[in-house]
Amino acid sequence: MEQETPAALRRTAEEGARLAGRILAERFQGERTIEFKRSGIDLVTDADKASEEALLKFLRERYPGHAILAEESGASQGTGLRWLIDPLDGTTNYAHRVPHFCVSIAVDGPDGVLAGAVYDPMLDELFSAARGQGATLNGQPLKASDTTQLERALLCTGFPYDVRERPEGPVGLFNRFIRRAQGIRRTGSAALDLAYVAAGRFDGFFEFRLKPWDIAAGALLVMEAGGVMTLMDGSPFDVMRGDVLASAPGLADKLHTECGEFLKDLGWS
Repeated sequence: MEQETPAALRRTAEEGARLAGRILAERFQGERTIEFKRSGIDLVTDADKASEEALLKFLRERYPGHAILAEESGASQGTGLRWLIDPLDGTTNYAHRVPHFCVSIAVDGPDGVLAGAVYDPMLDELFSAARGQGATLNGQPLKASDTTQLERALLCTGFPYDVRERPEGPVGLFNRFIRRAQGIRRTGSAALDLAYVAAGRFDGFFEFRLKPWDIAAGALLVMEAGGVMTLMDGSPFDVMRGDVLASAPGLADKLHTECGEFLKDLGWS
């Protein structure tokens, strides 16, 4: 079995992300099969399934004892570490042939996420990190933004699949920040949003009800690039809790204050 050091796990995450990303890129312009899952806006395509199948095979060969939590196939048991994989983050973009999507793959243990990678095959951008060893984009070090003023900040967000039934949180917080920040983007891929925070392209990111496979790799990228990663209420980041806030270090207190006041006004804190 391969070594389980953060560096070795990072190399595996990078290799797996590139493998799955090639499948997505090859199928991007072709015919695709689209199915609906839990709601009318939650999709899965044949590319999701093909990408995940390749990733599962790759990881089981590399680390046969590890557990896996995957978006499409769910959880499989293991006695070692656990891989969290999203074979296609940004499925709605992909289904509409919008070239903004990625593969997200991470591995965690009892003390948190150890390594991860987010790969955008259309731009050939590979973001990766290992705990304590920094974050990189195609091998070059990443550093979070040095923005300190909210009115100069470019934020990003996303809406959960139940936004039609429960709009008050995501729509309400979007409305609050659009009045305070320089701008807000909604790109359709939480993993890439977090990678962009790590790269200093976005100054902050907030979203409700994300899944572990959406955020595991991206959260590590943010933290290893010097950014701040917490839950929406300011408590310590937990990959199994999906209301998250990522920020440039100089904006963290301001964003925590805004989110805290919003959650209190909504009666969620």
